[in-house]
Amino acid sequence: MENAIRKADVLVEALSWIRQFRDRYVVIKLGGSALEDPASVRACLTDVIFMETVGMRPILVHGGGKAISRAMQDAGIEPRFVEGRRYTDEATLDIVSRVLAKDICDSLVDEIQTQGGRAIGLSFRTQNVLIGERLTLDKEGGEPVDLGRVGRVVDIQRDVLMAACRSDTVPVLPSIAVDRSGGLLNVNADTAAASIARLLNAEKLVFLSDVAGIYLDRNDETTLQRHLTAARCRELIAAGTIDAGMIPKVEAGIEALEAGVRKVHMVDARFPHSLLLEIYSDEGIGTEIVKRQPTAIR
Repeated sequence: MENAIRKADVLVEALSWIRQFRDRYVVIKLGGSALEDPASVRACLTDVIFMETVGMRPILVHGGGKAISRAMQDAGIEPRFVEGRRYTDEATLDIVSRVLAKDICDSLVDEIQTQGGRAIGLSFRTQNVLIGERLTLDKEGGEPVDLGRVGRVVDIQRDVLMAACRSDTVPVLPSIAVDRSGGLLNVNADTAAASIARLLNAEKLVFLSDVAGIYLDRNDETTLQRHLTAARCRELIAAGTIDAGMIPKVEAGIEALEAGVRKVHMVDARFPHSLLLEIYSDEGIGTEIVKRQPTAIR
């Protein structure tokens, strides 16, 4: 009986959040080492199905850097990185597009369907959603940096995404965009997810990875920050507390907040049902970032 009561208490706590987020878009980026663990992927997708079932409109965006590196190694192609980004020539692009838009995307769609949900892969192979342009970077001296077929998302096929969500289907999007001339572009999955959230004016943008959130000291679990403002995140970046691969996630999230997304969340996908705990509980489990300090947290 006590166990049953605890379960009922959890449902009652979730009720207000379920009602609040009904019909709201949430963009979920799944990547990092979390994609390498089948059990974590299954648990995350169970959470995504739950969210869709109770009325939220989840959109799943994924990368696949480790799988791409393995496929390139099998093909005898040495990865090349320029300014911290994977240089993408035509041979690399062929592998990237196959691994992301076929291998990983199809496996995620299949798993959602196996669990009883509905999903559709949306890409250049089916119905494209992400519209991109070549990404250009400048070195310190102003000299342009050639990244090959690397791009950024500048627009989306909004109607296609909305139609999928209205049909109680989870859209699954690999981070491959198509430019105005029909060419493919390799896009960073973090920035792709942030662009989708920004262009949809989503309620939430969630980064699922193998990190629990933002720490003041990564060696001290008690320093996990449950709630941060965009301004505080900029301070932590300047101080070097937020560094390495977390910087593009946080910067992409801040850009989304500035464009109207209400909250950004950093969550550890390896923790069972971390997505549900972050979205549908009062305390959450990871780090949430907001544009400015509200009168009441969560």
